[in-house]
Amino acid sequence: MSLAFPQSPVDVARRPGSPVDEERLRPRVDRALARFLDHQEAVLAAVSPQLAPVGDAVRELLRGGKRLRPAFCYWGWRGAGGDGADEGAVTACAALELLQAGALVHDDLIDRSDTRRGLPSVHRRFEALHAERGWRGDGARYGTASAVLLGDLLLAWCDELLADCGLDPAAVRRAKPLFDLMRTEVMAGQYLDLLEPAAPSPDGAVERARTVIHYKAAKYTVERPLQLGGLLAAADPALTSAYAAFGLPLGEAFQLRDDLLGVYGDPVLTGKPAGDDLREGKRTLLVAEALEHCGSADARLLDDLLGAPDLDQPGLELLRGVITRSGAPQRVEARISRLLEESLTALDAAPLADPTARRMLHRLAAAATARRY
Repeated sequence: MSLAFPQSPVDVARRPGSPVDEERLRPRVDRALARFLDHQEAVLAAVSPQLAPVGDAVRELLRGGKRLRPAFCYWGWRGAGGDGADEGAVTACAALELLQAGALVHDDLIDRSDTRRGLPSVHRRFEALHAERGWRGDGARYGTASAVLLGDLLLAWCDELLADCGLDPAAVRRAKPLFDLMRTEVMAGQYLDLLEPAAPSPDGAVERARTVIHYKAAKYTVERPLQLGGLLAAADPALTSAYAAFGLPLGEAFQLRDDLLGVYGDPVLTGKPAGDDLREGKRTLLVAEALEHCGSADARLLDDLLGAPDLDQPGLELLRGVITRSGAPQRVEARISRLLEESLTALDAAPLADPTARRMLHRLAAAATARRY
């Protein structure tokens, strides 16, 4: 089995010189994932050759992605004095990609998304497999059930890869409680994200949206990966706190940028159709800001069309018009700038052991919040 992860359409759109490529981190993470998948595919094959589509789906899903979480984890490790040549640390960082992949499989199922990273989402992939092979029963239900199981498998595998990463077991034990906390936080944030469109209320919508951002995205994308890398390298409490002061506002800014991309983004760069967040009825901070500042007629239109099952392209344009007229995109852009400034101020004051880590975290912060539309 080849260890290579071929490029997906989204990968081709990446700009050269990404900070994730520094110290060959991306190919090192990819090699760690490929070795792990080689092993797991052998385990699956020993159970039954009928499991081959599961391994194929995981490998294809993992070939995409920005690798931001492993990068923050790796530079959190380096900032705490960890050895950049230690492949055990890189393998531990790669475990975050398995966690992310499992969360994405379930997220796409919840959101009924047809694509991920420019390719069919996992539940659509297995639905198509059912149709191609002429199997009995409901193909959509088969795809849904397959995605649930595959996402669960990835969530189990991330724990296994961290445990067997090759670092001193004491280092893994030191970091494991935070890894567990991160997984609980992201699932809690996912539930709150699911709850908001089901039980919307105009009161406190902006703060509730920020709570979802913090637990579904900000902590999970930046703060916890940084702290995980730090704890693997025995970071002291001062550095762990400094990582939080840098990581939480940066993670919020990252998600706000993603919210803007979900409405206005270029599908070639995002790998998902523009407007999917509106079709899914997501009550993002962008939407909460629009509702808070638009007129009564626009508010009714937004409330009626957001998440409507029959929402078509003209309806999407109406929603974009409401959001744009409200001035919400400008306010969100301004908030991204403030959060980025807060984050970088904290980074400059952080007691990092390696000056290269400070420089690289600056670059990662810029990449995570860059405009792509």
